[in-house]
Amino acid sequence: MVIAKKTEPLVLTPSYWEDACKHLMKKDRVMKRLIPQFGEACLQTRGDAFVTLARSIVGQQISVKAAQTVWDRFVLLPKKMTAGNVLKLKVDDMRAAGLSARKVEYLVDLALHFDSGAVRVTAWDSMDDEAIIAELIGIRGIGRWTAEMFLIFHLMRPNVLPLDDVGLINGISKSYFSGDVVSRSDAREVAAAWTPYCSVATWYIWRSLDPVPVEY
Repeated sequence: MVIAKKTEPLVLTPSYWEDACKHLMKKDRVMKRLIPQFGEACLQTRGDAFVTLARSIVGQQISVKAAQTVWDRFVLLPKKMTAGNVLKLKVDDMRAAGLSARKVEYLVDLALHFDSGAVRVTAWDSMDDEAIIAELIGIRGIGRWTAEMFLIFHLMRPNVLPLDDVGLINGISKSYFSGDVVSRSDAREVAAAWTPYCSVATWYIWRSLDPVPVEY
């Protein structure tokens, strides 16, 4: 095992990825064509749970570029980006970094949930996906889509099907229905062949629309 230097972010990849790709290529004609196009690229996770969720809140309803600009300013405010440190920040300083009043409220609520232990980070390994989603959507500013992205990109859960994700629906429409409108039930039918690796198939559907992997 190689331990990265402290200055480098720790990057983890799923142990199930190779098995998932074999399964999907065997069960699904589109995946058989799609997966080989992206070589060894795969899902990656970095950072910690609080930072990942904070970034998702900062990025809501603004462009990726704008979100990065605001995050770069915000991350400089505390000595280290932790829940306890965010709770010590002044609202005026957070607003000056480019955060709306509502996003400041969301970030404070997120920090309170983490600092108080209301979210049971250490218990997540033993909890199923829906239980974790239920816990996360109790935080202001976090809905089901954000919780599902967290399950995929941070916890690397293998079988998440984010039916509220526009990219997934558009990708299924393009790859399986020649661009025709796709309902949630249509998407579920397609994804029946993906189980128990819906997260992996979703990742490749996203790649079919944008070859550059998204990271959180």
